Amino acid sequence: DSDLSMRTLSTPSPALIFPPNSAGFQNGRRSSTSSSSVTGETVAMVHSPPPTRLTHPLIRLASKHQKEQANIDRLPDHSMIQIFSFLPTNQLCRCARVCRRWYNLAWDPRLWRTIRLTGETINVDRALKVLTRRLCQDTPNVCLMLETVIVSGCRRLTDRGLYTIAQCCPELRRLEVSGCYNISNEAVFDVVSLCPNLEHLDVSGCSKVTCISLTREASIKLSPLHGKQISIRYLDMTDCFVLEDEGLHTIAAHCTQLTHLYLRRCVRITDEGLRYLMIYCTSIKELSVSDCRFVSDFGMREIAKLESRLRYLSIAHCGRITDVGIRYIAKYCSKLRYLNARGCEGITDHGVEYLAKNCTKLKSLDIGKCPLVSDTGLEFLALNCFNLKRLSLKSCESITGQGLQIVAANCFDLQMLNVQDCDVSVDALRFVKRHCKRCIIEHTNPAFF
Repeated sequence: DSDLSMRTLSTPSPALIFPPNSAGFQNGRRSSTSSSSVTGETVAMVHSPPPTRLTHPLIRLASKHQKEQANIDRLPDHSMIQIFSFLPTNQLCRCARVCRRWYNLAWDPRLWRTIRLTGETINVDRALKVLTRRLCQDTPNVCLMLETVIVSGCRRLTDRGLYTIAQCCPELRRLEVSGCYNISNEAVFDVVSLCPNLEHLDVSGCSKVTCISLTREASIKLSPLHGKQISIRYLDMTDCFVLEDEGLHTIAAHCTQLTHLYLRRCVRITDEGLRYLMIYCTSIKELSVSDCRFVSDFGMREIAKLESRLRYLSIAHCGRITDVGIRYIAKYCSKLRYLNARGCEGITDHGVEYLAKNCTKLKSLDIGKCPLVSDTGLEFLALNCFNLKRLSLKSCESITGQGLQIVAANCFDLQMLNVQDCDVSVDALRFVKRHCKRCIIEHTNPAFF
């Protein structure tokens, strides 16, 4: 990276976040002020604001003609700001280079509550440094307006970039760094310690993250009563493969206000980790442990302690869960609205019966690839769960058209039905379409269209 590209002029502004191999263009030709001195990556550039007028007479005439044709210039400032609010960060930086007016509008504080950067090649550490430096001009070293940072899929994000966020954004409420596998526990600890208002954290795909906790220094400074409390309510740790029960124990002890927790494909989590979770986090509404192959019926017994607070549960492909685990959930979690049990081959009609009779407000159910569920189970669903809107029966070998007709005759609000790889007739599918007019049917029967 060239140090020249980061030179700060009298009034700094990160004007562009260039895509790979891009350059500046003027009137269809490559500009001599092209900043793509580094090929194959994206860099944040710093420029002064555009001049108020152009000095060359020919250029002045051209700009006057263009100004007459530019109806957008007639819009008032508040309308321009409303338009700019829909632009991602890199496009907003480009707008700051158009003219002096756009420069001032593009840096309106109301537009900088969110920074959104995407792309595998972007030098996101440098971009964050440049952007936060500009946003800190009026309030030295602090971005008081910035509440959301989304840098998903930026593989070049490192601990240095997260440290910049932690130092400059004390009012941060939402951070998404999914797919940024170069960040570590230490950087995450810095963010949650220095951003006390952080409520939404997405570290999915960050394979080096094994825990969420305060730094030791932060724990010492805070009072013993609140020293371990983190205000995070939404936590997504999908594909954090190294997360173990002990790490989940630490997370639960620090993040006691959790309401949404996603642990998809955290393959080392067991029933013991769920036991720790239920001791501290009693307000969880949504929980996913899909593809956690060591979770069994004992884990379902622990989850059932959430009782009526639990509304969403995903246990897809947890092969150790049977009717016993479903009975625990159905007995205590009567207000469950969503259940994904796809691939839980130990579930039978008895489990579906108990679920249907106790969770009558169920709206979405996925029991695909459960070969022991038949038309009998569907009949229990149809006679008890009248509010059912989404039903997936993909690859259920024992399902026939008769079961589908019973569902369609009772669940008029059905909006999605998946019967791919099921042995159902065209007549049964037409019956469903006739009774559930808004239902989208996913199927593999070429005769039905």
